[in-house]
Amino acid sequence: MKPWPPASVAGFVLAGGRSSRMGRDKALVELDGRTLVSLAVEKLQSAGLSAAIAGARSELAGIAHVIADETPDQGPLGGICTALAATAAELAVFIPVDLPLLPASLLSYMVRRAQINGASVTLASLNGFAETFPAILRTGLLPLLREELESGRRGCFSAFAAAAERLDERVNVVPIEMLLQTGQVEDQPAAPAYRWFLNVNTPEDVERAGTFA
Repeated sequence: MKPWPPASVAGFVLAGGRSSRMGRDKALVELDGRTLVSLAVEKLQSAGLSAAIAGARSELAGIAHVIADETPDQGPLGGICTALAATAAELAVFIPVDLPLLPASLLSYMVRRAQINGASVTLASLNGFAETFPAILRTGLLPLLREELESGRRGCFSAFAAAAERLDERVNVVPIEMLLQTGQVEDQPAAPAYRWFLNVNTPEDVERAGTFA
């Protein structure tokens, strides 16, 4: 597979899930008149990143470049490995299609942090709890993450932690509270920080997120 694109940082939307709780492909579910996948692509672009879609169960090529999963039905870790194999970038930013309230400014800060400190894995935390996504990953993690996937350990957070540990590193966790206090990322009246990680998995979640969009 030809690397795409040749840039230092590449952004990817993970959109290969089964969407079983939604009842249809949630990538095409609309929130405030726009599809979740379009919102996610625009979020990456607003952060100054290229945007591609890793995995797709519908025809999404008209929205952004689509990278088909090498190993379908292996969960988001499979999509991450496919995306890492398809890019020549040094860093990859991953957001799932079902986190529409994440601010682009958070992604921008996390990328800068990863570039400065050289961490292989950079995540965010809220109320002391580290969130799995958004995830900023060094593309050199690919062999280690593939080993986790091939071993049947598909959990992304545990795979990130295991890969970092094998490199004698810790996962770099950015506390959102610190970013808000220092003005690095602004809280939004419509979608305060405690709502940024609201997963949109069901029709009820769509309605809930719509009140903050």
